[in-house]
Amino acid sequence: MSKYHQGFFRPQNPEKYIGDPQNIVYRSGWELKFMQWCDRNPNILHYGSEEFCIPYYNPIKERVCRYFPDFIIEVLEQNQQKQKYVIEIKPKKQTVPPVRGNKKTKTYINEANTYLVNQSKWKSIREWCEDRKIKFMIITEDDLF
Repeated sequence: MSKYHQGFFRPQNPEKYIGDPQNIVYRSGWELKFMQWCDRNPNILHYGSEEFCIPYYNPIKERVCRYFPDFIIEVLEQNQQKQKYVIEIKPKKQTVPPVRGNKKTKTYINEANTYLVNQSKWKSIREWCEDRKIKFMIITEDDLF
């Protein structure tokens, strides 16, 4: 992932933000880049960051946990229709099953656990979105850069 840093984002267009525009937290440089894009893009009508949560079953902890998706956005599409999306920003390596290769066992276990938890979160959010006619997207470094 890009150099990890977090802070508060100050939008140029605070009226577009869903939630408190004085308290927008980014948790990575990738999230900051996405926020800047949402704030400046005229086709993004509204956006919010970690503004809601859904329950999901965590297979590692073996219990129900809360998942706060990174973003929800409302887009004016090319056909002039409005569409909502839930967006998750993740490193590409967390979206595919890890390959053991010659990795140390602890590293492989951590990567496998991360992958399993992500898959469980994404299964829950896909179902949640489908019920509401919202689209779900995972954005990786391939999309951001």
